[in-house]
Amino acid sequence: MAAYDVVVIGTGPGGYVCAIKAAQLGLKTAVVEKRPTFGGTCLNIGCIPSKALLHASEMLEEAKHSFGTLGITTGEVGFDLTKMLAHKDATVAANVGGVSFLFKKNKIDTFRGIGRVLGKGRVGLIKEDGSTEEIEAKNIVIATGSDVAGIPGVEVAIDEEVIVSSTGALDFTSVPKHLVVVGGGVIGLELGSVWARLGAEVTVVEYLDTVLGGMDGEVAKQFARIIEKQGLKLRTGAKVTHVARTGDGAEVVFEPVKGGEAQTISASHVLVATGRRPYTEGLGLKEAGVELDNRGRIAIDKNFRTAVEGVYAIGDVVAGPMLAHKAEDEGVAVAEIIAGAHGHVNYEVIPSVVYTSPEVASVGRTEEQLKEAGVKYRIGKFPFSANGRARAMLHTDGFVKVLADEKSDRVLGVHILGFGAGDMIHEAAVLMEFGGSSEDLARTCHAHPTMSEAVREAAFAAFAKPIHI
Repeated sequence: MAAYDVVVIGTGPGGYVCAIKAAQLGLKTAVVEKRPTFGGTCLNIGCIPSKALLHASEMLEEAKHSFGTLGITTGEVGFDLTKMLAHKDATVAANVGGVSFLFKKNKIDTFRGIGRVLGKGRVGLIKEDGSTEEIEAKNIVIATGSDVAGIPGVEVAIDEEVIVSSTGALDFTSVPKHLVVVGGGVIGLELGSVWARLGAEVTVVEYLDTVLGGMDGEVAKQFARIIEKQGLKLRTGAKVTHVARTGDGAEVVFEPVKGGEAQTISASHVLVATGRRPYTEGLGLKEAGVELDNRGRIAIDKNFRTAVEGVYAIGDVVAGPMLAHKAEDEGVAVAEIIAGAHGHVNYEVIPSVVYTSPEVASVGRTEEQLKEAGVKYRIGKFPFSANGRARAMLHTDGFVKVLADEKSDRVLGVHILGFGAGDMIHEAAVLMEFGGSSEDLARTCHAHPTMSEAVREAAFAAFAKPIHI
């Protein structure tokens, strides 16, 4: 078989997008995938199935608590968990099937099995039956994603039944009586909020003094107040030292980070959501000469090249935020570079979204980061409680915050806490991609009535004064 121009190991968001883009650019392309379906963690057991459950549980919450105010009368509202999970599975099937269709459309060959980098121009394939094969490739792209990180310094036996990762938390066959979530980041809060809306008691144990560490401090603080009102119990500044099964349940032991007596929580289920780590095991990287950094990520240059000529890496296995859309952008960029074009990713303008209710969305730098860098800035804020559309939809929680350079007025960061924040953040991303100012944003006409008007008002507040408050 003639050599491929590109072989991509892994078909998550970074890998499959890279393969499609490479094929579109006229490169003979193949992928190596160990799962029976394409899409990696995101499409199979991550982003997509979790959003299906988030949406379903949010609809239940609206029916229970908002319909009456809106004048909608119903009988007693309940739910069928089996059907809810079936909707989740159907959503996954449609998405992974879509990737399969796109591979066929773009004439991308598929090799099923575990891929290994054997050196320059060579990919080894270990098939399910144990047989091996070697694939010639002018260029190799490693896009193997990430895996559950576990709790630092604590041995935890994840059985995906009682003590679960995010994978098991998507497949509970009954609502947990008491779910303890270890980790107050995106994954833990999204899945914790799903099961809380379905009736579980949920306790979140977080090492840092606040949930959503890394987000703008003011946003994280108000968000914490909102989700506590929704019933989630937050134990912040708490270091987990022990997690184990006890009969038909489990127990979690934690102690204050700043010192103090240990406490034990009994739970029916425990979700370990303390982050993810790059998936690099079994790829033959050391033997091939591919170097790792001090955090176990594949070391690359600005053009995604590893220490081995013709071998590239993207997504969760390299530095940067572990986000599907970041991996996708890198996939496009590396395909363009291999094709001889100019591929580039602007890491200063990568949005981040927490798909809770309300959502949290951010792009650019936080106040804390600007202060640390010594940058002088102005703040513009506007609450959704003063937005007409938000009032009409009963979604008045939260606010928009715009951070602009004090001298140039260039927007340096935008942070949104509110309904639909994940969609609204993109106008800020486009503005920042073109180096726009808060005045540029404020003087751009926004349709009325929309939630997005709050973004415009926050921009007005940054360079002048808001109109509607």
